[in-house]
Amino acid sequence: MRNKGLIIALTVIVTALCAYFLFFTYVSRGVQGKAVAYATRNGKLNETARQHYLDSVWRAPVFGPFTYREVRQSELGLGLDLKGGMHVTLEVSPVEIVRAMSGNSKDAAFNKSLEQAQETQKTNSGTSFTALFAQAYQQNAAGKPLATIFANTTNKSRNIDINSSNEKVIGAIDKEVEEAIDRSFNILRTRVDKFGVNQPTIQRVKGTGRLQIELPGVDNPDRVRKLLQGQAKLEFWEVWNQNEVGPYLVQLDTQLSAKQAAKAGPAAAASDTVAVNLAAAGDSTSLAAQLAKKTKGGKTAADSAATSAKGGVLAKLFTMPGRLGVNLRDTSAMNTILRSPEAKATLPPTLALLWNLKPTTIDKQEYLELIPVRKTRDGVPPLGGEVVSDARSDIGQNGQPEVLMSMTPAGARKWQKMTAANIGKQVAMVLDDYVCSAPVVQSEISGGGTSITGSFALEDTQDLANQLKAGKLPAPTRIVEEAVVGPSLGKEAISQGLYSSLAGLVIIMIFMALYYGRAGLVADVALLFNMFLILGVLAQFGTALTLPGIAGLILVIGMSVDANVLIFERVREELSHGMSLPDAINKGYSRAFSAIFDSNVTTMLIAVILGFFGTGPVQSFAVTLGIGVLTSFLAAVFVSRIIIEWLIKGNDNHPMTFSTSVSRNLFKNLNFDIVGMRKKAYAFSAFFIIFGFGLMAYQGGPNLGVDFKGGRAYVVDFNKTMVASSVADRLRPVFQGAGLEVKQYGAPDRLRITTGYLAEDESSAADEKVAAALNQGLQQYSADAPDIKSTSKVGATIADDIKRTSVLSLGLTLLGIFVYVLFRFEKWQYSMAAVVALFHDALLVIAAFPIARLFGLNYEMDQIFVAAVLTVIGFSMNDTVVIYDRIREYLRENPKLTFAQVVNPALNSTFSRTMITFTTVFLVVLVLYIFGGETLRSFSFAMIIGVIFGTYSSLFIATPIILDTYGKKEERERLAAGEDVTGLPGDAPKLSTANV
Repeated sequence: MRNKGLIIALTVIVTALCAYFLFFTYVSRGVQGKAVAYATRNGKLNETARQHYLDSVWRAPVFGPFTYREVRQSELGLGLDLKGGMHVTLEVSPVEIVRAMSGNSKDAAFNKSLEQAQETQKTNSGTSFTALFAQAYQQNAAGKPLATIFANTTNKSRNIDINSSNEKVIGAIDKEVEEAIDRSFNILRTRVDKFGVNQPTIQRVKGTGRLQIELPGVDNPDRVRKLLQGQAKLEFWEVWNQNEVGPYLVQLDTQLSAKQAAKAGPAAAASDTVAVNLAAAGDSTSLAAQLAKKTKGGKTAADSAATSAKGGVLAKLFTMPGRLGVNLRDTSAMNTILRSPEAKATLPPTLALLWNLKPTTIDKQEYLELIPVRKTRDGVPPLGGEVVSDARSDIGQNGQPEVLMSMTPAGARKWQKMTAANIGKQVAMVLDDYVCSAPVVQSEISGGGTSITGSFALEDTQDLANQLKAGKLPAPTRIVEEAVVGPSLGKEAISQGLYSSLAGLVIIMIFMALYYGRAGLVADVALLFNMFLILGVLAQFGTALTLPGIAGLILVIGMSVDANVLIFERVREELSHGMSLPDAINKGYSRAFSAIFDSNVTTMLIAVILGFFGTGPVQSFAVTLGIGVLTSFLAAVFVSRIIIEWLIKGNDNHPMTFSTSVSRNLFKNLNFDIVGMRKKAYAFSAFFIIFGFGLMAYQGGPNLGVDFKGGRAYVVDFNKTMVASSVADRLRPVFQGAGLEVKQYGAPDRLRITTGYLAEDESSAADEKVAAALNQGLQQYSADAPDIKSTSKVGATIADDIKRTSVLSLGLTLLGIFVYVLFRFEKWQYSMAAVVALFHDALLVIAAFPIARLFGLNYEMDQIFVAAVLTVIGFSMNDTVVIYDRIREYLRENPKLTFAQVVNPALNSTFSRTMITFTTVFLVVLVLYIFGGETLRSFSFAMIIGVIFGTYSSLFIATPIILDTYGKKEERERLAAGEDVTGLPGDAPKLSTANV
């Protein structure tokens, strides 16, 4: 093997990296175990105490120099479907932005165009809202320019005047919408931190105005919905001087310490007295040192602290040098204190201690500052965010980044008054109760134009400009997709995924050992190594493992042995021709490489398309599948060869075996006339597809899931077995005749209730109305203890997007395969036959679903179903490529032969590999179907059907189509040229022309 040293070195490096990152998972689990032990008293877990423990070590080193926060970022996490929590997709509504930019115009054509654009986007989500609005306005306004609506004082800073073209106006609206999405992202990123959950994620969905948020372990979905959908609240407040705040904090410190000492007893009180005396003597981390400023009475805060016999609680928290602030790891403890009865009784109602939005790093420690904001008694700020007309990042005259803010005329007058009263003092700019900036006023500011300078990086000024603009225009968000998974369902999913993974792995390993002997054991080692690599790479990229990801992992288990099967079958062929073992191994690996490479490329193509166009669970499946393709190639092609070559070197007593008594004569000397049955296969496929689609039409159309048709779904547990049809009949009236489906979901006492009631209304009010209707209906079963375990929602707009991207994914996959096969095999007939066969496979899988409904198997077609169809295409293509590769090999080695002469020998010579790969993958997906749980039942059923028909099509559809479009033509041309095409040279299998 060439470059053996390089491959070994690469393998060692990758292995070390995977082990390193997986060790972070081990460390994280250890810390979480300690948190549980710390918070468990008398056999009961105190969740607050557990979270407090994790907060306390969040910034503390737990593995060498790595903090718990860094360890959590590098561990192999679990998705919501495995641990419970909430997934939300929000969409920034452009309608209100357009209205605000128009100055809330009452123009009839303008408002009619907005309504039409909203309606059109429900069925044409691929076009931006602004483009749809512009088209509708042109029709409704009879050529009237948009500038007549948008040339106002609000848009003066955007250089829009009465002469601006429609393109310029739409460009300005698009820019504002894009900025609104960025602002929403930043605001929501701050709000997400309020939920107190581990590893929350928020990301933008490329090419859309949507934001995806995942909150593992969240237990209050209603609070999440309200907080995420609320508009940004930007306020301007005056700030207390620190020496004014000091006496209140010292008084609070005294009360809290006295309370703590009373609980702990005399010994603790004495200890606290010593601590306070030391603090007064000059401890730089004490509260006294932090507040060492003269008060009105001539005393310092340090003097007051020293007179307190039992001070020190706040002293342990206020550790930010020179300012009121705490170490990031202590923010939870400080929040508890600020919410305490003592704080409410001691601190004046006009004093609000608000956190700064961004932490400050001092001596490699991160601190979060508390800003003492001076609130009014009625809670109304002197200025609100609506007065900000624009804010942007700029470079000042001194070359330093700054923020330029401008205000409306009314706001400018109030701002002038506010700044005049606070010269030399701070003014806090507060966004959602977080201080985004608290600059010192240098002079009275008139006209509203304000420059905010400081020790800013350019990124800081860009963030601050976005935050100041958050209150400038309304940009509300609405939930267009949602899923809530209860923790009990997550635990079930972990068990189901674990069992199915282990069962699939064990079955494959036993099969390989029984079929290939010692070589099969080497393949098993390579398979285990492959699983290790996949998990390690997932951990390196911070990818959470989900239930669809486990499905991808199980599928990789089945498909990863395919490369070893190809190699071992080649080695057995060479051994049967009398070649020595080392030469047979070299030739087997060499000859199998091209087929392995081609099949991996086609599967990777599918993984990339699924990852790019899919969302949520489909992306997780695609990531796992894509990583599995790469690691399988390394493990099966290179690692297994290194092991085999090492084992056969000087080992004559126990030679390497590639067969056993079970497999030695299996599939030997086959001579099936496979292509001779092609017309029967054509007829069968046509009948199956026509019957399936006809049945689908009779049943009222495909059984689409919520992903494709929109709506809401609920998983409900009862305390006894329920009859789904009976429950559906009793629930139907509360949903006012809207579409309703009730079916058992993995257990006889668990139902999945799906309704299209108010599917097109994506508002929170509609969510509450549907939930109320469901609860009203479930009251009829109050004696059966109905318990809603999970909920999911897909809006009509996003459902339309999913349908569009699913069709696009299928089309791009077939196109990509057509181009790749044409590049590799240089004849369009090969590409055409492959694409026809793959499209045939997809139609057969779809047709199988309505046929299955005749037998009581009622499965939905959802996003995971699309992933299954595309995976079936990849599986079928792998098999087809192997056959194509063998045909190409026969034609190269025997240039006088025609395609018709080699097609059956090629099919027969690869038949053993086809059946072995079919068996391994089929067994794996069967295990997934049995143990994988209801969530993946549709996926695994589609895979079972797809594996069967994918194998069938590679034998009876794909290659025979080439024979009918190219092979017969070639044969006629050679006969016309007087060539003999009836015999085969050498020891190749004999096949007469009449048989094909």
